[in-house]
Amino acid sequence: MAAQEVMARRRAKVAWNRLWLPALVMLAIAASALLHAPAMAQEQGWSLRDLLFPRRSERVQPMKKFPPPPKAKKRTVKKPATTAPEPPPPVVEKAPDARVVLVIGDFLAAGLAEGLGDAFAENPHVRVVDRSNGSSGFVRDDYYDWPGEARAVIEAEKPAVIVAMLGSNDRQQMKVGDVSEAPRTEGWSKQYDARTQAFGKAMADSKVPFLWVGMPAFKSSKMTADMLAFNDVYRSAAQKNGGEFIDIWDGFTDENGAFVSAGPDINGQQARLRADDGINMTRAGKRKIAFYAEKPLTKILVLATPEGAGSGAAHAPAGEPAREPEAGAAPAAVYRTVPMLLSDPALDGGSELLGATTARRGSGAPDGKAAVIDLSPAEPGRADDFSWPQKPAAAKDVTGATTP
Repeated sequence: MAAQEVMARRRAKVAWNRLWLPALVMLAIAASALLHAPAMAQEQGWSLRDLLFPRRSERVQPMKKFPPPPKAKKRTVKKPATTAPEPPPPVVEKAPDARVVLVIGDFLAAGLAEGLGDAFAENPHVRVVDRSNGSSGFVRDDYYDWPGEARAVIEAEKPAVIVAMLGSNDRQQMKVGDVSEAPRTEGWSKQYDARTQAFGKAMADSKVPFLWVGMPAFKSSKMTADMLAFNDVYRSAAQKNGGEFIDIWDGFTDENGAFVSAGPDINGQQARLRADDGINMTRAGKRKIAFYAEKPLTKILVLATPEGAGSGAAHAPAGEPAREPEAGAAPAAVYRTVPMLLSDPALDGGSELLGATTARRGSGAPDGKAAVIDLSPAEPGRADDFSWPQKPAAAKDVTGATTP
């Protein structure tokens, strides 16, 4: 037992030495650091005390929250003073006796009426009346019978001129008797021609001059081909009944005859003429259709225009119907300049025989009498004498007589 106790004490002593010896070493190191702390603080700028117990001034201060930077003020850019919008043109009151232009047809005719309204907006002596029916045509006479309805419309409006435009709704089956004929078949075409002729006769029977405006090209190639064939039918119906056919095809196609949605307007500027569907017209397109009918209308209504000056009618204020000259009045003198070609040999006598003296009626003679041109040879010594050698000029005495 004694030996076991001795061995246990030795083991405890060894364990104790292992515990307190490292602690003693650490304590010695700490004491040494405290002794040398002032010097090390001066040299290295820190001490163990500062590490364990930092001064208030050296404590980590929380980050200060700086105020957000001031927001930049929005710069207010002064907009330039916009000019006031132009006031709409004044509405011109139509005269009580204004001449009526009656427009009949389908939805394209409604656009034509709008364009003609713009064309004659400032003319108090012309009034455009729109009596179109957008969904009408020659095929569905059960919906609207134009040959029968035209007479009643003309009688009600009493127009000075009629403008018709229809056919864009006619690419559909037509009922002929009890049979439904497909478009442009033989039976369909025969009946269609008869209905257009009846429509033209209804306008001719009214004794009112009329214009028949043709169809334009469309975006659909099949529809364009049909309209091209329809225009031949309308042209024939108009001419056989004493009307005038207005062809507008080139105004809505390119140089190859293909459909275009944009092109020159009435002022020659590029503009969109057709809507996105390739069927309806824009405002510029409507005005362009009216442009084709405007000149024939001016001629029929006998309106005084710069182009119509000197046409035989008495001068009138712009836009008013021209007044016919009074019976028995002397015709006004008209002075015309005769065309002259500078290379004409007759001007220098090239068409006459040498030495001849001829008399011709010159255009420069103010009294209209014959102008005598002397083509005799030049006298010797005169400026126009080109003979060589030159001959001496004949001497003249005081009386003017030539002496040899």
